[in-house]
Amino acid sequence: MANFSTLDEVEVRGKRVLLRADLNVPVKDGVVSDATRIERLAPTIRDLAGKGARVVVMSHFGRPEHGYDPKLSLKPLAAALARAIGAPVVFAVDCVGPEARRVVDALRPGEVALLENLRFHAGEEENDPAFARELAALGDLYVNDAFSAAHRAHASTEGLAHLLPAVAGRLMQAEIEALQSALETPKRPVMAIVGGAKVSTKLELLNFMLSKVQVLVVGGAMANTMLYAQGVSVGRSLVERDMADTAREILATAKLASCELMLPVDVKVARVLKEGVASRTVAVDKVPEDWMILDIGPTTVEAIARLLERCPTLIWNGPVGAFEVKPFDSGTAAIARRVAELTRAGRLRSIAGGGDTVAALGQAGALDQLSYVSTAGGAFLEWLEGRELPGVKALKRP
Repeated sequence: MANFSTLDEVEVRGKRVLLRADLNVPVKDGVVSDATRIERLAPTIRDLAGKGARVVVMSHFGRPEHGYDPKLSLKPLAAALARAIGAPVVFAVDCVGPEARRVVDALRPGEVALLENLRFHAGEEENDPAFARELAALGDLYVNDAFSAAHRAHASTEGLAHLLPAVAGRLMQAEIEALQSALETPKRPVMAIVGGAKVSTKLELLNFMLSKVQVLVVGGAMANTMLYAQGVSVGRSLVERDMADTAREILATAKLASCELMLPVDVKVARVLKEGVASRTVAVDKVPEDWMILDIGPTTVEAIARLLERCPTLIWNGPVGAFEVKPFDSGTAAIARRVAELTRAGRLRSIAGGGDTVAALGQAGALDQLSYVSTAGGAFLEWLEGRELPGVKALKRP
């Protein structure tokens, strides 16, 4: 990560360190139901606190519409954060103003505070310079560890970086280095698996991938649209008929770019998408008229496994079937297990991300067995689309 300053390059002892985190985690009845993002943030906080910094954690949570909303307060997350770092966390009832200053001023070296939801102030999302200055007044150093929010040019993700010395946290550093290694300095051939429901939502991703990878596997309902564009009957499957011309253009571009684009050759079909429903596997050109494609078949799984054998780098975004409903999770799970096996053997560098992808990998028991799994959603996708993220750009050295 040569273009960015990191925690290894700054002295933090005694300093007030404003740490931009992403604590936008699922909470039900005041209890965090998935603490993955909090757990991944913990090493940065422990590192800073262990070196004597006065750590001030900032984050957004949800989408407040009119200022303070008790249902979107970060207060319940203070306890979860304390458990993750193994130390007390003081909560400030505001992120700027007298209450925030009081809490920050009382911190001693090695102590940690959590500020209230940044989005309770309109200036956060507006990237208002005055609000950014209010935040900056609370710190001596700015550390951004929220890659998942880096695609937004907000006061706490972009504005602050121009007001205080700014560096990347451990999680931000890991995210960027993983993605750079996969897209900018990879071992070739590079393979991408792109799944999901709609070609229209991943058009930029598909086009960018065609210029970066040598093998592209398209799965999920996106593949239905590609098959339909080639004249294959897909029964009652989810398909974007109005994207047929675009799908044909993608197929043509892949050919011109000498990118091997693979679509399913066999599929698992059923009459309805329902848990435990009767299903069967058919060749992709034998889908019954009143059935729908809900997963890839075993022959396709084996073909993907063979491709993985000869590709040392993998980028994965999107499941290849309706993994939320059994038995249509089998294709995604089988690929996940094979990717994990090759990664453990040191034969594959595997980078995956996106909400559904993370969920599918977790369900398959492979979440912790890939080289890197990003919990970022939109930011991960925009990076894969070749866009420059404002929060990352702001951290670049002059």
